Amino acid sequence: MGAGKSSIGKRLAQRLHVPFLDADTEIENAAGCTIDEIFERHGEAAFRDGERRVIARLLDEHPPHVLATGGGAFMDAETRARIRARSVSVWLRADLDVLVRRVKKRNNRPLLKRGDPREILEKLIALRYPVYAEADIAVESLDGPHDQVVDAILARLAPLQDTQHG
Repeated sequence: MGAGKSSIGKRLAQRLHVPFLDADTEIENAAGCTIDEIFERHGEAAFRDGERRVIARLLDEHPPHVLATGGGAFMDAETRARIRARSVSVWLRADLDVLVRRVKKRNNRPLLKRGDPREILEKLIALRYPVYAEADIAVESLDGPHDQVVDAILARLAPLQDTQHG
């Protein structure tokens, strides 16, 4: 939430010459409503179930691509295992102040509508970052040019690609 998954992901896909897919957009298309509406009508558990199914489909059906997942997707053990088996995972690590600044620009985050965004993000960091640390690659998502983050990802991807293709 606010780490830059969509904006960095689009740039990364361009540099890799592969399609970019956003799991949240795909979930909304499959459900015929927004993520906010899914949360309101069906609750978070139903959203997470749909998210798991959509990500599984995207990983299984599509050729190589960059897939931006929602912040909670990697928390699901089944999704995490599928990502690990079918792809390379990248964690865009951002500190609390960066996340707070970024999410203030948007009001479309269902989990942040339940109270003080800073407190919620702090709790999410404590819960999620130890799991995110299981990602294959971790890079800092700092304020500044997105291309610097993309360059860092590409530098860390290169040895993995050599290993997979060599």
